[in-house]
Amino acid sequence: LLSVFFKRGEISNFQYLMHLNTLAGRSYNDLMQYPVFPWILADYDSEELDLTNPKTFRNLAKPMGAQTEDRLAQYKKRYKDWEDPNGETPAYHYGTHYSSAMIVASYLVRMEPFTQIFLRLQVKNYIKITSTHCKFLACCVFQISLGNKISCKQNGTKLGDVILPPWAKGDPREFIRVHREALECDFVSAHLHEWIDLIFGYKQQGPAAVEAVNVFHHLFYEGQVDIYNINDPLKETATIGFINNFGQIPKQV
Repeated sequence: LLSVFFKRGEISNFQYLMHLNTLAGRSYNDLMQYPVFPWILADYDSEELDLTNPKTFRNLAKPMGAQTEDRLAQYKKRYKDWEDPNGETPAYHYGTHYSSAMIVASYLVRMEPFTQIFLRLQVKNYIKITSTHCKFLACCVFQISLGNKISCKQNGTKLGDVILPPWAKGDPREFIRVHREALECDFVSAHLHEWIDLIFGYKQQGPAAVEAVNVFHHLFYEGQVDIYNINDPLKETATIGFINNFGQIPKQV
């Protein structure tokens, strides 16, 4: 029924994606299962965005790691050449996940309670900050004001406002408005299902994921390891820590 409403245009793309996130077990109440949205735009240089030009958008049919030929070749080679002498870890394209507690906290670091969460994650060294290949559409308007204790980087460099693209006209609210407009435009509506297949659908796992260059480390997937039958306490702790700290693939819907 949800798909029918979506196809008829009776709900927005944003509403449809929120419903999918909910069905997949994602929630704003859990930083490890935070809702994920597609990275829509590819143009961050123009003074004005042309939402009728396909070049304005990134390829929604491919993961962020496969957006360029060089990166695509790199990850295909990693998968093809993968060898695990212990035979415990299957081949994968990506060893980092697109959403984790640290990624969420770092994107929203300028707004409480994410500031304190970010600091706790850093101080306790729960997880490392990683370069990711796919990030959710964050509400960056809250990141502009520096009303918290994070005023500089570890090297002493002052932490200024988020640098916005020219088409945002220096206004974070315009930045959000344009992203929301882009999410609902005709081009995205025509291709959104391709991204959904990668994140929530049939290209998330199995042969279709391999073909789409969309395979992550096996511990990112729900049900891939039985932690209750791990006999080594150190291995059990490490496995649980990996799952908790580095993110999880949404449930397949």
